[in-house]
Amino acid sequence: MKYVAYHRTSTKDQHLDRGIAELTKYCKTHNIQLYKSKVYTDQRTGKDFDRPRYIMLKEEILESGDVLIVTELDRLGRNKEATLKELRFFKDNGIRVMVLELPTTLIDLSAMENSMARMMLETINNMMIELYASMAQVEIEKREKRQREGIEQKKARGEWDDYGRPRVMDLEEFATHYRLVQQGEKKPFELMKELGMTKPTFYRYKNQIEKGC
Repeated sequence: MKYVAYHRTSTKDQHLDRGIAELTKYCKTHNIQLYKSKVYTDQRTGKDFDRPRYIMLKEEILESGDVLIVTELDRLGRNKEATLKELRFFKDNGIRVMVLELPTTLIDLSAMENSMARMMLETINNMMIELYASMAQVEIEKREKRQREGIEQKKARGEWDDYGRPRVMDLEEFATHYRLVQQGEKKPFELMKELGMTKPTFYRYKNQIEKGC
Protein backbone atom coordinates (compact mmCIF):
# COMPACT_ATOMS: atom_id res chain seq x y z
CA MET A 1 0.00 0.00 0.00
CA LYS A 2 1.33 3.43 -0.98
CA TYR A 3 0.45 6.81 0.51
CA VAL A 4 0.58 9.43 -2.24
CA ALA A 5 0.20 13.16 -1.54
CA TYR A 6 -1.03 15.68 -4.13
CA HIS A 7 -1.40 19.46 -4.09
CA ARG A 8 -2.50 21.99 -6.71
CA THR A 9 -2.58 25.74 -7.18
CA SER A 10 -4.22 27.47 -10.12
CA THR A 11 -1.28 29.62 -11.21
CA LYS A 12 2.47 29.90 -10.77
CA ASP A 13 1.88 33.12 -8.81
CA GLN A 14 0.28 31.06 -6.04
CA HIS A 15 2.73 29.32 -3.73
CA LEU A 16 2.64 25.56 -3.22
CA ASP A 17 4.57 25.77 0.06
CA ARG A 18 1.60 26.00 2.44
CA GLY A 19 -0.13 22.91 1.08
CA ILE A 20 3.07 20.90 0.92
CA ALA A 21 3.89 21.85 4.53
CA GLU A 22 0.39 20.88 5.71
CA LEU A 23 0.53 17.49 4.01
CA THR A 24 4.06 16.79 5.25
CA LYS A 25 3.18 17.77 8.82
CA TYR A 26 0.05 15.58 8.86
CA CYS A 27 1.94 12.56 7.56
CA LYS A 28 4.82 13.05 10.00
CA THR A 29 2.40 13.41 12.93
CA HIS A 30 0.56 10.22 11.95
CA ASN A 31 3.68 8.20 11.04
CA ILE A 32 2.70 7.99 7.37
CA GLN A 33 5.56 7.42 4.96
CA LEU A 34 4.79 9.19 1.69
CA TYR A 35 5.57 7.49 -1.59
CA LYS A 36 8.97 8.73 -2.83
CA SER A 37 8.97 10.99 0.29
CA LYS A 38 7.47 13.81 -1.74
CA VAL A 39 4.28 15.70 -2.55
CA TYR A 40 3.26 15.66 -6.21
CA THR A 41 2.13 19.06 -7.46
CA ASP A 42 0.53 20.88 -10.38
CA GLN A 43 0.05 24.57 -11.00
CA ARG A 44 -2.95 24.34 -13.26
CA THR A 45 -6.62 25.32 -13.18
CA GLY A 46 -9.00 23.22 -11.11
CA LYS A 47 -11.69 23.41 -13.79
CA ASP A 48 -10.54 20.13 -15.33
CA PHE A 49 -8.10 17.30 -14.66
CA ASP A 50 -5.78 17.78 -17.61
CA ARG A 51 -2.70 18.18 -15.41
CA PRO A 52 0.59 16.33 -16.00
CA ARG A 53 1.38 15.24 -12.43
CA TYR A 54 -2.21 14.32 -11.66
CA ILE A 55 -2.51 12.23 -14.82
CA MET A 56 0.77 10.48 -13.97
CA LEU A 57 -0.50 9.66 -10.47
CA LYS A 58 -3.79 8.35 -11.75
CA GLU A 59 -2.45 6.31 -14.66
CA GLU A 60 0.99 5.18 -13.51
CA ILE A 61 1.35 5.31 -9.73
CA LEU A 62 -1.92 4.76 -7.85
CA GLU A 63 -3.11 1.16 -7.59
CA SER A 64 -5.81 -0.72 -5.73
CA GLY A 65 -5.19 -0.48 -1.98
CA ASP A 66 -3.30 2.83 -2.23
CA VAL A 67 -4.25 6.10 -0.52
CA LEU A 68 -4.34 9.56 -2.13
CA ILE A 69 -4.02 12.47 0.32
CA VAL A 70 -5.00 16.10 -0.41
CA THR A 71 -5.38 19.10 1.91
CA GLU A 72 -8.75 20.31 0.62
CA LEU A 73 -11.26 19.00 -1.89
CA ASP A 74 -10.85 22.05 -4.15
CA ARG A 75 -7.13 21.26 -4.43
CA LEU A 76 -8.27 18.13 -6.24
CA GLY A 77 -10.73 20.01 -8.47
CA ARG A 78 -13.24 22.85 -8.62
CA ASN A 79 -15.69 21.42 -11.14
CA LYS A 80 -18.25 19.52 -9.09
CA GLU A 81 -19.30 16.97 -11.69
CA ALA A 82 -15.73 16.27 -12.81
CA THR A 83 -14.45 16.01 -9.23
CA LEU A 84 -17.17 13.56 -8.19
CA LYS A 85 -16.41 11.53 -11.32
CA GLU A 86 -12.73 11.31 -10.31
CA LEU A 87 -13.69 10.27 -6.79
CA ARG A 88 -15.94 7.53 -8.20
CA PHE A 89 -13.00 6.33 -10.30
CA PHE A 90 -10.82 6.03 -7.21
CA LYS A 91 -13.52 4.23 -5.25
CA ASP A 92 -14.23 1.81 -8.09
CA ASN A 93 -10.52 1.04 -8.35
CA GLY A 94 -9.99 0.48 -4.64
CA ILE A 95 -8.09 3.72 -4.04
CA ARG A 96 -8.93 5.57 -0.84
CA VAL A 97 -8.95 9.40 -0.84
CA MET A 98 -8.14 11.29 2.34
CA VAL A 99 -9.07 15.00 2.48
CA LEU A 100 -7.52 16.73 5.49
CA GLU A 101 -10.31 19.31 5.75
CA LEU A 102 -12.91 16.50 5.99
CA PRO A 103 -12.16 14.53 9.20
CA THR A 104 -14.50 11.66 8.32
CA THR A 105 -12.39 10.86 5.23
CA LEU A 106 -9.40 10.28 7.53
CA ILE A 107 -11.10 7.26 9.09
CA ASP A 108 -10.34 3.94 7.41
CA LEU A 109 -13.88 2.59 7.01
CA SER A 110 -12.64 -0.80 5.79
CA ALA A 111 -11.14 -1.41 9.24
CA MET A 112 -14.47 -0.87 11.04
CA GLU A 113 -16.17 -4.02 12.26
CA ASN A 114 -19.54 -2.40 12.99
CA SER A 115 -21.32 -2.43 9.63
CA MET A 116 -24.01 0.05 10.75
CA ALA A 117 -21.40 2.58 11.95
CA ARG A 118 -19.44 2.06 8.73
CA MET A 119 -22.52 2.68 6.60
CA MET A 120 -23.41 5.82 8.57
CA LEU A 121 -19.91 7.25 8.25
CA GLU A 122 -19.82 6.45 4.54
CA THR A 123 -23.15 8.28 4.10
CA ILE A 124 -21.79 11.30 5.99
CA ASN A 125 -18.64 11.20 3.87
CA ASN A 126 -20.62 11.24 0.64
CA MET A 127 -22.81 14.12 1.83
CA MET A 128 -19.85 16.21 2.96
CA ILE A 129 -17.88 15.55 -0.22
CA GLU A 130 -20.85 16.58 -2.38
CA LEU A 131 -21.34 19.71 -0.27
CA TYR A 132 -17.66 20.73 -0.48
CA ALA A 133 -17.56 19.99 -4.21
CA SER A 134 -20.59 22.25 -4.68
CA MET A 135 -18.94 25.00 -2.64
CA ALA A 136 -15.75 24.78 -4.71
CA GLN A 137 -17.69 25.16 -7.95
CA VAL A 138 -19.78 28.03 -6.59
CA GLU A 139 -16.59 29.85 -5.58
CA ILE A 140 -15.06 29.66 -9.04
CA GLU A 141 -18.36 30.70 -10.64
CA LYS A 142 -18.54 33.73 -8.32
CA ARG A 143 -14.96 34.65 -9.17
CA GLU A 144 -15.65 34.43 -12.90
CA LYS A 145 -18.81 36.49 -12.44
CA ARG A 146 -16.87 39.21 -10.59
CA GLN A 147 -14.26 39.24 -13.36
CA ARG A 148 -16.93 39.62 -16.06
CA GLU A 149 -18.64 42.40 -14.12
CA GLY A 150 -15.32 44.17 -13.59
CA ILE A 151 -14.57 44.08 -17.30
CA GLU A 152 -18.03 45.34 -18.19
CA GLN A 153 -17.68 48.21 -15.70
CA LYS A 154 -14.32 49.20 -17.16
CA LYS A 155 -15.79 49.14 -20.64
CA ALA A 156 -18.76 51.23 -19.49
CA ARG A 157 -16.39 53.79 -17.97
CA GLY A 158 -14.28 53.83 -21.12
CA GLU A 159 -11.26 52.53 -19.22
CA TRP A 160 -10.88 49.20 -21.00
CA ASP A 161 -8.40 50.50 -23.58
CA ASP A 162 -6.14 51.68 -20.76
CA TYR A 163 -5.85 48.15 -19.47
CA GLY A 164 -5.96 46.23 -22.72
CA ARG A 165 -7.34 42.74 -23.06
CA PRO A 166 -6.02 40.52 -20.27
CA ARG A 167 -4.09 37.40 -21.15
CA VAL A 168 -6.13 34.21 -21.35
CA MET A 169 -3.21 32.46 -19.68
CA ASP A 170 0.45 32.88 -18.92
CA LEU A 171 2.68 32.60 -22.00
CA GLU A 172 4.79 29.93 -20.31
CA GLU A 173 1.70 27.84 -19.62
CA PHE A 174 0.61 28.20 -23.26
CA ALA A 175 4.08 27.09 -24.38
CA THR A 176 3.68 23.88 -22.37
CA HIS A 177 0.38 23.13 -24.12
CA TYR A 178 1.66 24.24 -27.54
CA ARG A 179 4.53 21.77 -27.31
CA LEU A 180 1.98 19.04 -28.08
CA VAL A 181 1.25 20.74 -31.40
CA GLN A 182 4.94 21.11 -32.16
CA GLN A 183 5.44 17.42 -31.43
CA GLY A 184 2.55 16.49 -33.71
CA GLU A 185 0.45 15.04 -30.89
CA LYS A 186 -2.35 17.58 -31.37
CA LYS A 187 -3.67 19.72 -34.18
CA PRO A 188 -3.87 23.50 -33.65
CA PHE A 189 -7.68 23.55 -33.79
CA GLU A 190 -7.85 20.79 -31.16
CA LEU A 191 -5.66 22.74 -28.75
CA MET A 192 -7.57 25.93 -29.55
CA LYS A 193 -10.82 24.25 -28.53
CA GLU A 194 -9.29 22.64 -25.44
CA LEU A 195 -7.93 25.98 -24.17
CA GLY A 196 -11.11 27.88 -25.07
CA MET A 197 -9.19 30.34 -27.24
CA THR A 198 -10.36 32.25 -30.27
CA LYS A 199 -8.34 31.81 -33.44
CA PRO A 200 -6.75 35.32 -33.30
CA THR A 201 -5.77 34.85 -29.62
CA PHE A 202 -4.31 31.40 -30.28
CA TYR A 203 -2.16 32.60 -33.17
CA ARG A 204 -1.05 35.68 -31.24
CA TYR A 205 0.32 33.40 -28.54
CA LYS A 206 1.79 31.05 -31.18
CA ASN A 207 3.65 33.90 -32.86
CA GLN A 208 5.04 35.10 -29.54
CA ILE A 209 6.30 31.62 -28.71
CA GLU A 210 7.93 31.16 -32.11
CA LYS A 211 9.57 34.59 -31.93
CA GLY A 212 10.93 33.71 -28.51
CA CYS A 213 9.07 36.53 -26.78
